[in-house]
Amino acid sequence: MTEAAISVRDLKKSFDGATVLDGIDLDIPAGEVTLLMGENGSGKTILLSCLADGLHPTSGSISVFGSSADDARSNMNFMLQGGLLFSELSGRANGEFYADLHPHGTDDWEKIAERFDIADSLDDPVNDYSGGMVRKLELAITFGVDVPLYLLDEPTAELDLSAIDLVHALIEERRRDGHTIVLSSHTPADIQIADRIAFVRDGKIAATGSPEDLLETVPRVALARTRTVAEALREYVVEDRLFQSHEGRRGFIDAETDEATLPDDVSIAEPSWTDLFNYYAHIDESAVKHAKAVPQRR
Repeated sequence: MTEAAISVRDLKKSFDGATVLDGIDLDIPAGEVTLLMGENGSGKTILLSCLADGLHPTSGSISVFGSSADDARSNMNFMLQGGLLFSELSGRANGEFYADLHPHGTDDWEKIAERFDIADSLDDPVNDYSGGMVRKLELAITFGVDVPLYLLDEPTAELDLSAIDLVHALIEERRRDGHTIVLSSHTPADIQIADRIAFVRDGKIAATGSPEDLLETVPRVALARTRTVAEALREYVVEDRLFQSHEGRRGFIDAETDEATLPDDVSIAEPSWTDLFNYYAHIDESAVKHAKAVPQRR
């Protein structure tokens, strides 16, 4: 079994009496890409901040490369979405500042900025940047530090498809070199680069596993292309719940449903990565457990 870069045990975090993380147990393998998924507000960013020693847990333990998160800080780099750059400074001043600040900082951030096609804007103040340019500079600065562990908060948010492809390429390059990457996302496209996914829901880990293994646990999907058919379909799907897609409305076929009894004009499909996200991020835990107890049709 691959050695764990990070081990989390019974991690809890509360703010003013409100529990945000509620007993997290998680092992993150070294040299792999682990994707934290969940809807906004599920606790992903708070968990990453605790791993980076940016927040102190209320209780529980975190081990990073066999040491405390505090002792391991020089061996990691953390990109907090929207929390890295000084907006009144130029992009170049930001990059040089962080390259000098981190003990393992390098000048590679400039090369990465060129790959993101923002090199011509480095002398402009960051508050003139678009949201996508800010994210590209944050990523260039983060990957310009040569450390064993990268923690990335929503790295593909606000990026177009070509920029997302480049982010994925940068992550894969570092994985090939033996680095460990942990990223948070609620974008199904990011699943394709993950070795392992941990779904965070209501401050707990709802499911963990490889993308392929988790996809095998998701029920088949029924698709309705009209509103009338969708309403007739509800009683046949898990929690009577339908999700909007570009093709129409789709739901997870209940384990006790005979597919032959589905309404006319309903299409049946194998689940996609988007379905995987919707299943573990939105379907009630008790319904998921019931579905797991029944062999899925493949």
